[in-house]
Amino acid sequence: MSDEEELERIKQRKLQELKQQAMQQQIAEQQQKQYENKKYQIMRLILSQEARQRLENIRMVKPQFAEQVELQLIQLYQAGRLKGSTPLQDKAFKKLLEKITSTGKKKYKIKK
Repeated sequence: MSDEEELERIKQRKLQELKQQAMQQQIAEQQQKQYENKKYQIMRLILSQEARQRLENIRMVKPQFAEQVELQLIQLYQAGRLKGSTPLQDKAFKKLLEKITSTGKKKYKIKK
């Protein structure tokens, strides 16, 4: 086998690997889009428009916190603790946010 044939075989193998990586990335992107669409639909079921707007405002400032809140809301919904027939109004959503943030805060005691 000549050097040229070996080089061509390596090129073909590398090209195949790149194609596989691109396909895997495309599949991952599709799955991410499906997840985001499903999450969006659930949020539309369980939050009123004002509450969704509040969540989006939170997302602009604290994206990780907004993601946490969404996951907790989805868990509550799936556990049957939130009813999809009546969306959570902004006032109730604010109270829920207060509960979430108050449990996550660390309490410090300063002694002199």
